[in-house]
Amino acid sequence: MIDVAPGDWFARERVDERTWHLWEPHVRPFLRCNVWFVRGRNRALLVDSGLGIVSLAEAAHDLFDAPLAAVATHHHFDHVGSLHEFGDRYAHPAAAPFLARTEAMGGALRRSGFSPEAWQYFLDAGYVLDDELLSALPYADYDVDAYSVVPCPANHMLVDGDVVDLGDVAFEVLHLPGHSPDSIGLFDRAGGVLFSGDAVYDGPLLDGLYDGYAEQYVATMERLRALPVKVVHGGHEASFGAERLIELCDAYLARAARR
Repeated sequence: MIDVAPGDWFARERVDERTWHLWEPHVRPFLRCNVWFVRGRNRALLVDSGLGIVSLAEAAHDLFDAPLAAVATHHHFDHVGSLHEFGDRYAHPAAAPFLARTEAMGGALRRSGFSPEAWQYFLDAGYVLDDELLSALPYADYDVDAYSVVPCPANHMLVDGDVVDLGDVAFEVLHLPGHSPDSIGLFDRAGGVLFSGDAVYDGPLLDGLYDGYAEQYVATMERLRALPVKVVHGGHEASFGAERLIELCDAYLARAARR
């Protein structure tokens, strides 16, 4: 029996003068997506939106008081759950058929919602998983098995080399396939800040799901390794610096070479 969450569903912390980190503390780390908010002079940027179990727009309404570009780093359900709540939705063109489905998008909050093959793949990748992927419920009668993601078609496409300009800071779009064909990162080249989505984070990386391509991931890792970054804010786990980025890239490339 899972108890009801004792406090707010979302937690947040301020990273610097323009950046906030939001996350869902009652979601197990495997599915716990990092949500990043950047306030610019002319508009704001939202990088990913979590699972959509509770409305992000309502939970962080005090932040969303300016024109907002809501960007999906890729289409996987743990990153786009609240994307439908925002008017200006950005994604790579390869995400379009997934985000624009007329029926609810798939997703699961417990082991029984995944195929045995997928669950074993996660275990083999190095994840330690509980059968229940929530540690608490948002409210007493929440139906975990009824979870799904509202369709959220993007109305703005981002391709490699595009720029998301907030007025006083600009983010270059990097197409980083491998984890998924639509994976993108957002790189503030002047400040050395990279929002990497699931292309790289400090945890077990996944390249063998239905839409993962290891050969593309090798090229992505080589590209990431060469970036002049100061800090990487990933789609999961804690942020890290340039030295750790090189270690993660090298570890992946070494594993790929042994296959």
